[in-house]
Amino acid sequence: MAKVLKKCDCRNQSRCSHLWTVRYREPGGRSARQREKSFPTKREAEDFGIKAENDKREGVYIDHQLGRISLRKWAEEWLAQHQVNESTRRNYQGFISNHLEPALGARTIAGLTVSDVKKFQASLAADGLAASTINDRMNILRAMMSAAVKERRIPFSPCDDVPPLKGADVAVDPDEIPTLAEVYAIAAAMSEQYRLTVWLQAGAGLRISEALGLTADCQRDGFLRLRRQISAKANQSDCVTRFVPLKHRTTDEFRDVPIPPFLEQGIGNHLKRWGTVEIDGLEALFAPRERGKGKMPTASTYGYHWSKALKAAGVVKPDGKPKYTPHSLRHFFASTALANGVPIHEVSRWLGHRNIKTTVDTYGHLVPEAWDRCRDVIQKALHPGAPMAMAA
Repeated sequence: MAKVLKKCDCRNQSRCSHLWTVRYREPGGRSARQREKSFPTKREAEDFGIKAENDKREGVYIDHQLGRISLRKWAEEWLAQHQVNESTRRNYQGFISNHLEPALGARTIAGLTVSDVKKFQASLAADGLAASTINDRMNILRAMMSAAVKERRIPFSPCDDVPPLKGADVAVDPDEIPTLAEVYAIAAAMSEQYRLTVWLQAGAGLRISEALGLTADCQRDGFLRLRRQISAKANQSDCVTRFVPLKHRTTDEFRDVPIPPFLEQGIGNHLKRWGTVEIDGLEALFAPRERGKGKMPTASTYGYHWSKALKAAGVVKPDGKPKYTPHSLRHFFASTALANGVPIHEVSRWLGHRNIKTTVDTYGHLVPEAWDRCRDVIQKALHPGAPMAMAA
């Protein structure tokens, strides 16, 4: 039980000005660590002692000492315990160093308020970041504070009462999706060594980083087992492109994607024509041959070939700039699959989205039969005996 006392030697402790101290133990019985907290009045000390004992019995005890850690220090501890791939870790560290620490790093996690979090969110918007980017960054802070709640460092997260920003609609614009004829034109104009990347994106929905990171061991009978992508952010000391885990996945995770027969044949033809280059013990399909082993294509290298192909194919805007980005081919894959009745949850899994909400928000409006289903359901519910075209 908590004990209330004064640690002074005054004869009349009830009237002396020294503080009243509550001596209690953390959860765990007699072997648990002993704590002390002082108050100006005996009533406050007794109330705290009663609350501490009740919290221990109910399993909701909060160690206020642990909440005194600075947000800067807690961010370091949280990141060290968080299991993510190296590129994601760099992303988190960049946010912590460039935004979180300068604004809130000196505050304790117990002292962080809802108002502090709202002001921080507003400051990110003032810096010109997009709403989606701000929400992603704020989710990192939410995760940190949720972890502090789970460790009983703080009773609740100040992020809970700060809603995400409402940004622009993330749904893909149909004008951003190339037509079948444009896909063929781009593939025909693409340099031979990189032509297969067009079909990997349009025919299997791969990200360009996944297509360029394709290795011979990825091919299976009727599908690809993707385990890695390429990134120039894999190491803080240089900008060399390397293999890294897939987006939203750890090193040991993979994603299976079905591929049509023409794409299987295309991969086989590519291997016969170009072979592979050994990099980190893997047989890479798209490493530049003229520079020998150990090199992977960079974003700028592929961007040059992409722009050149679109201009040669006439797939350009009125100002002569490329009409699409490589990511547009993923849009083609998703929209084509959905338009032909492939369930959206399957498309989501093959695209490698973190969750199906991302797929629904991005491509849900492209499901053609959705409007017809809605019209039929409401018609049958409200006017089951009436024809679809109602008379005035």
